[in-house]
Amino acid sequence: MPVEVDKLPALVREFLSYKQAIQGCSPKTVEEYALDLRTFFRYIKATRTGLPTSGEEFDNINISTLGASDITSVTPADIYEFFLYVDRVRGNGSAAKARKLSAIKSFYKYITVKKGMMEASPAANIETPKKKKALPKHLTLEESINLLDAVRSDETSKTRERDFCMITLFLNTGMRLSELAGISLEDIDSELRSLRVIGKGNKERIIYLNDACRAALSEYLPIRIAWPVKDKNERALFLSSQNKRISIKTIQWVVYKYLKAAGLEYKHFSTHKLRHTAATLMYASGKVDVRVLKEILGHEQLNTTQIYTHVSDKGMERAVAENPLASYSYSDSPRRTLRRVALRTPPKAEKTDEAKEKAK
Repeated sequence: MPVEVDKLPALVREFLSYKQAIQGCSPKTVEEYALDLRTFFRYIKATRTGLPTSGEEFDNINISTLGASDITSVTPADIYEFFLYVDRVRGNGSAAKARKLSAIKSFYKYITVKKGMMEASPAANIETPKKKKALPKHLTLEESINLLDAVRSDETSKTRERDFCMITLFLNTGMRLSELAGISLEDIDSELRSLRVIGKGNKERIIYLNDACRAALSEYLPIRIAWPVKDKNERALFLSSQNKRISIKTIQWVVYKYLKAAGLEYKHFSTHKLRHTAATLMYASGKVDVRVLKEILGHEQLNTTQIYTHVSDKGMERAVAENPLASYSYSDSPRRTLRRVALRTPPKAEKTDEAKEKAK
């Protein structure tokens, strides 16, 4: 449920406007800041006035009246107690706690540096909770083919070509859900070699298309052009049954529908897992450099890629072409034999002269 911004403290509203208008944060990111800061200041008010810290009463605490003195009087101890609360009472994991701390740090940095209302941020020296390191879930090559087959064989669907095209783009390029929903017709290169997307922080990047993407777009574009849109100015690539730009929720529903049809719903996959799948399949081919992958996915940072320099566009184009699904298109029949992809393993280190002597 969206945050009612007018029910937030004035300084928080100002901060959110700054994040969106000046720093170019996406509406989703701003919404997350709003949610986390609302919870934090509800807790601050509750503990200072004796109000409940859980249940419906907590959810209805009015924090719009919190003034500058209430906000600038927050101490590191208050923040530590808040994280003990969200851990024990709200059951937040390390990722949720890290996100909340990021919002609090960013807000108090704004209060301190931009507004000059405090000498130092109370959150400045608080360490970020350690996140569990886990490999991202992804579909195997065979499961990916099964998913695409589920779409292609759905003869009852009126949007089969559209849905096949969306899932093909997910699996072959690794684009984000919001990026796919935001594509317009003019974003696509006339030769279907690439398309433009707007990623996190309103950052624009080019995504290169392989044979599978070109084939899927070639099947779908004539249908899209003939689509009876009500508004002649509607330029979205993917449209809903209401003849408007498709929503994120509708795309998610389409993906879940075909995951179920492919017998994969029990694995709790999602649209984001299709992004992980694209990255894993490209890297597993053994022909894609990890720094190229960083550029394809539009990541700000990857611990494994920080030491590398910017990668050329040609390298990015070749990397997408190496996706094992690049040759799988809507019109393929019969089903192609799957190419087995061995996961990349590090080369064995050669023994030193000293080690060789000991082995004798």
